[in-house]
Amino acid sequence: MSDTSELFKNLPVIETTRLRMRRLSMRDASDVFEYASVTEVAENVTWENHRNLSDSIHFLRVITQQYENGIPSPWGIIYNETSKLIGTIGFHVWNKINSFAEVGYAISKDYWNKGLMTEALKAILGFVFNHMHLNRIEATCKLQNEASEKVMKKCGFKFEGIMVQKLFAKGEFHDLKLFAITKDEFNRNNNN
Repeated sequence: MSDTSELFKNLPVIETTRLRMRRLSMRDASDVFEYASVTEVAENVTWENHRNLSDSIHFLRVITQQYENGIPSPWGIIYNETSKLIGTIGFHVWNKINSFAEVGYAISKDYWNKGLMTEALKAILGFVFNHMHLNRIEATCKLQNEASEKVMKKCGFKFEGIMVQKLFAKGEFHDLKLFAITKDEFNRNNNN
């Protein structure tokens, strides 16, 4: 699968022991609202917490349109034990020429500190490194976001530096920590 737009038009299901990553749909609105309305979840991402179900419906409309247009879009993360959508993971930058992408993710506060986002990220990395022509994946986090930094490090990402005032979100500039992993590093870490 080398055509990026085809990947996102036909986003494949990716499964792990505890999770299933799949396309989001309008049926996910109440589950999205349940986690996206929590202030602590929205604190370290670019979007504001969802104030009502309409915000979640709008988000899903945008994402489903992106799927139709073959634009990089997130997978919904389903927790197998409950069949509940508990978060999203996906790419908001995909640079085919330079063979890199930037990944981002969010997960319900109810599922923090259970290793679930690490499990999801490793599965997504395995998929894109083995089935897409990418050589490098980047991820960023705000300086105070220790939980996200921990996930990246567990997945083999290396800290590359601080990008000063890289992100303008919620009315102010934010410094971001930059982490990255290459295909060779991922394969070395996961074939031992």
